[in-house]
Amino acid sequence: MQIALALVAAYLLGSVPFAMISSRIFGLADPRSYGSGNPGATNVLRSGNKKAALLTLLGDALKGWLAVYIAERMGFSSTVVGLVALAVFLGHLYPIFLKFKGGKGVATAAGVIIALDPLLGLAVAGTWLFMAFAFRYSSLAAVVAAGMAPVISILMHGGNGQALVVGVLGMALIGKHWQNIQRLLAGQESKIGGKKKT
Repeated sequence: MQIALALVAAYLLGSVPFAMISSRIFGLADPRSYGSGNPGATNVLRSGNKKAALLTLLGDALKGWLAVYIAERMGFSSTVVGLVALAVFLGHLYPIFLKFKGGKGVATAAGVIIALDPLLGLAVAGTWLFMAFAFRYSSLAAVVAAGMAPVISILMHGGNGQALVVGVLGMALIGKHWQNIQRLLAGQESKIGGKKKT
């Protein structure tokens, strides 16, 4: 029962839509009504309000980190902690509060990975930052970082349960970015801080 409650709580925490919260705080339009229509930090940035985008980014990352941190402090096994990590991530992707239409999960996955393994989190975040600054495409940075995350985990710790959890996160992230990948290939993807291309 305790494990079931932990998974439900993690899912509900993941479902908290910080893009909507920050937009309301700063008096912005619903982020689902402009740009990519995605309730996430990158799309909120398209509103021109960097503070709202930063609050969204930090909130989405914090809920991923917090769920895993609490699960670890409660003394759950690594398997249960891994399930909690997936639950909070899935809550962000498919939030009950937004009719199961959530964000793409980059910030929440980052929070989860940092909580699971801070060094791995820094390595994956470094990969994202390098790609983002080099090419100015948030989606490209996310896809490359998602693909590299399980590889880095295996190189650091071998093929353990953590690598499996990180691999699932990575595959889900790449899947959520499939339309972005198509736009990248067609040269139609918008760059960081730019307007969405038509």
